[in-house]
Amino acid sequence: QVQLVESGGGLVQVGGSLRLSCAASGRTSTLVAMGWFRQAPGKEREFVSSIRWSGGSTYYADDVTGRFTISRDLHGYNTHLQMNSLKPEDTAVYYCKADFLGGRTYWGAGTLVTVSS
Repeated sequence: QVQLVESGGGLVQVGGSLRLSCAASGRTSTLVAMGWFRQAPGKEREFVSSIRWSGGSTYYADDVTGRFTISRDLHGYNTHLQMNSLKPEDTAVYYCKADFLGGRTYWGAGTLVTVSS
């Protein structure tokens, strides 16, 4: 079993920055990738960014490219999402996701990001 705990959400003004973190614990030795999804009120959950654990390749949704940066902490099974130039449309619950060999996938409980105009 794997546990994912997100932190770093909150209220920020337009143009501001936030840094989300996700810590994975438990059976993490076969981690393949970690990533972030978000779900705004009344909308489907959507992909934001991901990072491959081996090699560190990163991927971004078009609307966050150039503003968000995902990173990983090799001292632990942690990932971070640095979000800059935040817009009201970035308001959502942000979920951490971890993928493992064999198809195991786990989700965190989510952290709320609110961007006020």
